[in-house]
Amino acid sequence: MAGAKALIRAAKGEVGYREGYSGGHWNNDNKFGRWYGMNEVAWCAIFVSWAAAQSGNDDLIPRYAWCPAGVEWYRNRGRFSEYPVIGGPVFYGRGGGAHTGICIAYTASTITCVEGNSSATGSAEGDGVHIVTRPRKSSYVYGYGIPAFPEGVVTADPAWRGRPGVVYFGQEASEADIPNGATTTTPAPKAVTIDGKLYGPGAVGPHVTELGRMLVAAGCSAYTEGPGPKWSTADTESMRRYQLKIGDTGADANGVPGPMQLARLRKEYGPRTHTVKAGDTLSALATTYGTTVTALMKANPSITDPDTIAVGQALNLP
Repeated sequence: MAGAKALIRAAKGEVGYREGYSGGHWNNDNKFGRWYGMNEVAWCAIFVSWAAAQSGNDDLIPRYAWCPAGVEWYRNRGRFSEYPVIGGPVFYGRGGGAHTGICIAYTASTITCVEGNSSATGSAEGDGVHIVTRPRKSSYVYGYGIPAFPEGVVTADPAWRGRPGVVYFGQEASEADIPNGATTTTPAPKAVTIDGKLYGPGAVGPHVTELGRMLVAAGCSAYTEGPGPKWSTADTESMRRYQLKIGDTGADANGVPGPMQLARLRKEYGPRTHTVKAGDTLSALATTYGTTVTALMKANPSITDPDTIAVGQALNLP
């Protein structure tokens, strides 16, 4: 089951792992790099990505091999902090580009992390997976990502104090402080009606298929087949992934869309349309929308004559 505890368990299970050794030196050959498809390179970020994937958190922690990409991912979602986060990726060095690991504990003066491509002394070019304790307020510590863990977030960030699903410990915390929410029974989400259409368990119709296609376009797919017109557990999980992606948590990430979430999804990933007005022509519309007459006709099979379109007709835009 996804969550901070599962992530930490996966990472700590690899402590003691060593990369390959040849020609009298360590060579960055490791199973995490082989899994990622980018072996024999610096692999601290790859290790974090691997632990996320193994623990079912790959929708909460990005797959990254370059540390600044991880920083940017969290910043873009308003989920980056200078304060420790239990289970959160920690980034070191200027711009967070020198090294990364997973924070598992902090005190008023230290942080303890599981780090790949590290050493017992915390090298950013080490030989394996180690648990490292560092000064919390060192200038080397750039900041932390805040994953939207389903059981909640444990952090020292005062700006997050009081938010739903957040446990605030300003001075000291560890994995023992992670809530048990991920292991409790969560009520099944109830269907909702938006714009006269049902979304959630029991929903059926082309609008369900359209929702699934938008979720696929958003990179949140949990589908092994479909999407289709009948709401399934894959629709619920895909929607939950989108909700987490946009930073929603708790009851706002239950896998059933709310009106504002659906509106945002449509705006970002919904099909584009144009309602024909007097004076419109396919060639002019093609120029306006940066496409071609041929592409417009292909997207609208009902058009058989490129010179004949009707006022009020809704055209799909490629």
